[in-house]
Amino acid sequence: MGKKNQLLASPPYPVEQALKQLGNNLRIARLSRNWTIAEIAEKIGTGPRAVLDAEKGKPSTGIVVYMALLWALDLLDHMESVADPAKDTIGKRLSLSHERSRSRHSGEIDNDF
Repeated sequence: MGKKNQLLASPPYPVEQALKQLGNNLRIARLSRNWTIAEIAEKIGTGPRAVLDAEKGKPSTGIVVYMALLWALDLLDHMESVADPAKDTIGKRLSLSHERSRSRHSGEIDNDF
């Protein structure tokens, strides 16, 4: 029998809170468009339970459900900035701090061993 994914049972607190916030935001976006759970579930090709779970921010809900909901609500374009390495300023700074300098220096090579 396979190992259970502990991340699904108890994700780190900030992750859990972010999922709940995302789910709440998806719910508000759906309601502002006057769509029922059944309507949006049909639009993305899943059942109402998956939409309900996403709106509750359940960690066991697949990322594809969250992304499909963002797509259906015309919010997927906002995710591009999250995944854009050009906009990752922290990653750029970390990358620059870890760059190696050249190990050889210019000049004569010493043949003494």
